[in-house]
Amino acid sequence: MATPKVCVLRAPGTNCDIETAYAFELAGARPERLHLNRLLENPGQLAEYQILCIPGGFSYGDDLGAGIIFSRQLRGQLNDAIRQFLTADKLVLGICNGFQTILKAGLLMRRGVADASESGLESDITLTWNSNGRYTDRWVRLKVASQNSAFLRGIDEFDVPIAHAEGRIAVRSPELLNQLRDRHQIALCYWSTRAAQLAATSGDPTRIELLPEPENPNGSLANIAGLCDDTGKVLGLMPHPERFLFATQHPHWTRKGLRGEGDGIRIFRNAVTWFA
Repeated sequence: MATPKVCVLRAPGTNCDIETAYAFELAGARPERLHLNRLLENPGQLAEYQILCIPGGFSYGDDLGAGIIFSRQLRGQLNDAIRQFLTADKLVLGICNGFQTILKAGLLMRRGVADASESGLESDITLTWNSNGRYTDRWVRLKVASQNSAFLRGIDEFDVPIAHAEGRIAVRSPELLNQLRDRHQIALCYWSTRAAQLAATSGDPTRIELLPEPENPNGSLANIAGLCDDTGKVLGLMPHPERFLFATQHPHWTRKGLRGEGDGIRIFRNAVTWFA
């Protein structure tokens, strides 16, 4: 099996790059933590990697909003390098602040190999303040809502922690939400026993009623926890899979009798085996 090389791209304020790089290493990849300034000096070096991951944290202190400054760097000086990366058979993962970054950079809303700036959709969908108006840190259950994502192959449901203040998906119009459904871009939904009962009737986890806290911790539209692009090679999610690599990291691991690996490692392993 080929060993993919991973660029864990960090910026001032990023604070999850070490554990994210470790998750990729544990899954069998060769991660390198690269500061954004080094990539700005030489954008062509991005071509050396097979996976680009933007981890969580508070890039640039979220001074203008979560992920905004970082996203403008991707769409500015790095635009050509990012475009070339997207058109190749390579993968992009954005976690929490990384999700906010790639969404606001337009990387999730592109069509096929089109440049993100050509779609116009990045201004119609955003991640904004949680409906409770505060930073929220808790464990949640997720449901895979699309089989389109390379990162989510063979996964149905899993537990994972969240930690964010701006994780609520909002769209400009109901038509855009239906567009996301039709393109199978709603990758992950917040989930619960009650959600499963509702979905059994509707047949679509993205069409059930809005779940309350704590099931849907941020009030995200259609209970969305993650989105993928229409190729399935770009995934953004608010929860932190890199924080559940081992069963003992789960707060209920003893009462549930969990052993061995945590659910989160499967996302990183799927990325590695994509290049097998």
